[in-house]
Amino acid sequence: MTKTADAIKYSIVVPVLDEQENIPPLYVKLTEVMDGLAESYEIVFVDDGSRDQTYKVLSEIYESDRRVNVIRFRRNFGQTPALKAGFDFARGEIIITLDADLQNDPEDIPRLLAKLDEGYDLVSGWRKDRKEPWLRRRLPSIIANGIMARLSGVPLHDFGCTLRVYRREIIQDLPLYGDLHRFIPALASWSGARMTELVVRHHPRHRGHSKYGLGRISRVVLDFFSVKFLLDYSTKPLQFFGLFGLLGTSIGGALGFYLFYLKVVLGESIFIKHGPMLLLSMALIVSGIQFISIGLLGEMLARTYFESQDKPVYSVREVKSRRQEALARDPHDASPPRS
Repeated sequence: MTKTADAIKYSIVVPVLDEQENIPPLYVKLTEVMDGLAESYEIVFVDDGSRDQTYKVLSEIYESDRRVNVIRFRRNFGQTPALKAGFDFARGEIIITLDADLQNDPEDIPRLLAKLDEGYDLVSGWRKDRKEPWLRRRLPSIIANGIMARLSGVPLHDFGCTLRVYRREIIQDLPLYGDLHRFIPALASWSGARMTELVVRHHPRHRGHSKYGLGRISRVVLDFFSVKFLLDYSTKPLQFFGLFGLLGTSIGGALGFYLFYLKVVLGESIFIKHGPMLLLSMALIVSGIQFISIGLLGEMLARTYFESQDKPVYSVREVKSRRQEALARDPHDASPPRS
């Protein structure tokens, strides 16, 4: 029976940035593990604007293995757009992601896939024993993961682990931009995905340099508030802004009635004795009306949210893939043959 273009079982998506030394051993490990599964697969490397010889190394691997695809960005857009580009390009029934720095271990992939077969839509890796500095990396991560788990309602220990496996239908329609890749489990839970996590190995980095530092903390915090709003209020923004609006107008109105009582009944001079209170009352009422107005505008704009604008979050310079060659050879058999 002839295979169709949808016959790929696994798509491995690997975002890459300046990892020329790590790519060859990663590729060898990946192919050894995936060949052992005896299923069709493809590897999608996404070069996120590397400035070293990463693209040259990827091109050489592409030339030697028809299962390899390479997407090259025009500049560095970030890990989230890189993953999004890989998800858009991938055609496997199950999508696997991992970092290119060899800190994730490809040998954990079969265990994650076995867990997925238990009926889950997403299985996330948990780097329980992280090989990184405690004060600079591990402690902030523990605190951030605890906060995210509690506020998002997703009971994971490690939101930042890239080593994950997904069912295709769960991942491809998620809105991803900014630094939202670490919040994929929270976004997936909104659509009803069944998920769990599994302890995976974490190796120290031996080659290259880490792309993450303390400077990203502020961006992560802001993105978390964005995700929290998306999960709870994206389809009902009036309930979020309207709450502050009602609170402001209620307090301002109460103060206004109190001042009206003092002026009309007791005959006090409001501007002289209670000037600050009068200004506070007016400010609360005006700000409350503004919050309610924002909520109403949000309700009207909810249907034209980010993904409906079809605005790309990355720009591709070129793509190396044999899919078009395969289609030209046999439109009914576009699956890449193994090398």
